[in-house]
Amino acid sequence: MEHRYYVYILASKSRVLYVGVTNDLGVRIRQNRNGTFGGFTSQYNVHRLVWYQSFMWVRAAIDREKQIKRWRREKKVALIERENPTWEDLAAEWGKPARLQFHDPAGATENRSLRSG
Repeated sequence: MEHRYYVYILASKSRVLYVGVTNDLGVRIRQNRNGTFGGFTSQYNVHRLVWYQSFMWVRAAIDREKQIKRWRREKKVALIERENPTWEDLAAEWGKPARLQFHDPAGATENRSLRSG
């Protein structure tokens, strides 16, 4: 079984930053959003996923996390804005029902909801 590890940056609406590492990004985002992770992210409402990178090896992920944590704020902001210039929450739709629309050539349209992971 292949494992994935993630280094991620969360931001508050006022752009307070948090850098972390996890082996389950979806679970970690939910923990931060509902306050079960506690600490800094809860205290400063740092819940928006603005950047992440995946790794096959835990050591590589931890090394990358340490590297980014040592950076000045300006370099972290440049990393985020290179891939996410508007600081959108990359996980905003995670766990919400997806709306699929199927087109019937006869003219009827059918809507269905699915849970997305």
